[in-house]
Amino acid sequence: QVQLAESGGGLVQPEGSLRLSCAASGSIFSINAMGWYRQAAGKERELVALIGRSGTTGYSDSVKGRFAISRGNAQNTVYLQMNNLKPEDTAVYYCNALVGSTMVSYWGQGTQVTVSS
Repeated sequence: QVQLAESGGGLVQPEGSLRLSCAASGSIFSINAMGWYRQAAGKERELVALIGRSGTTGYSDSVKGRFAISRGNAQNTVYLQMNNLKPEDTAVYYCNALVGSTMVSYWGQGTQVTVSS
């Protein structure tokens, strides 16, 4: 079992920046990859960024060059640095972890990011 807790969301103006954090607890040594997803109102949840156990990262085309995913020194914290935010980035952002040999998916409770002037 893995528990995920996100923080760092809020209201920001266009072209502004925010950093989201996700702290994992529980069976953290079984985590294979962690990522960030988002879900805008009326839309399906989509992958934003992910980072593997080796540090390999991947991004959706819509955020490439603006967002950066990283891990903390303790390896149980993942960050999403979001720069040059746009109104279309407004969504609830969810932290995700893939755990164990069967890649069980765990989710955080989500944090709202609103980009508006």
